[in-house]
Amino acid sequence: MSHIAITIQATGDQAELLIAELAEAGYEGFEEQETALVAFIPEADFDEAILHDLLTANGIAYTQERIEQQNWNALWESNFQPVQVDDFCGIRANFHPSFDPRPTYEIEITPKMAFGTGHHATTSSVIKLMRAIDFKGKKVFDFGTGTGILAILAEMMGAAGVDAIDYDEWAVNNTIENIGANHMQRVKVWQADNLGGISEKYDILLANINCNVLLHYMADMRRLLSPGGILLLSGIMPSDEQQILAAALPQGFDLQHKIEKDNWLALQFGVQ
Repeated sequence: MSHIAITIQATGDQAELLIAELAEAGYEGFEEQETALVAFIPEADFDEAILHDLLTANGIAYTQERIEQQNWNALWESNFQPVQVDDFCGIRANFHPSFDPRPTYEIEITPKMAFGTGHHATTSSVIKLMRAIDFKGKKVFDFGTGTGILAILAEMMGAAGVDAIDYDEWAVNNTIENIGANHMQRVKVWQADNLGGISEKYDILLANINCNVLLHYMADMRRLLSPGGILLLSGIMPSDEQQILAAALPQGFDLQHKIEKDNWLALQFGVQ
């Protein structure tokens, strides 16, 4: 299947809003670059009129490129580079050699269109927060798993079980691939776009999504956490911090730690 790649001159909050709107229009994957957002859609589903109404009508510039199916893996392989978060966690593709020296945890992924390859500040900051948390024997939920990196790391760190969801079928399939590549046994993933049907209780909840989704599901995330649980949030810009706190604190969350990197925040909350 050939895809259309749309490169949009948007970053930060604007990019996050566009990801949500484009996902509703059928776009299956996104790559956030330093100065642009790249969105991908199967060629058969591409409707330039919808794109024009969403972008050009609002003064947002974009370019488009057709990507042949046979060139897809080569394109991503050529763009994907290994990433290492301190000496704690390294993330590489299956065509890269192991890290030397080897970090505490090494995750192998197949680089596809799903968000969460570890390169973005939101993902790496959550990984930094995870380092100081005891996952041994804990039940973990990963809300918006992307490539499955955080879920896989949670099992590697000793989690008793990890449930993961994503609204994007491509992301779910990529996570399944990555679970297999890393020989994980305790990660379950399925496609879902909300938390309404989930009634389990978890010790740790990971949500690396975007501010609007986090605000919308704050009460549900509290409902899913057991007493003494931990909530890690990312996809938040510093300008959104007060909104997040205003939504989290009345739910009984207590801010414990935060990391800021490249104008993005990752926040750790405990349950009062």
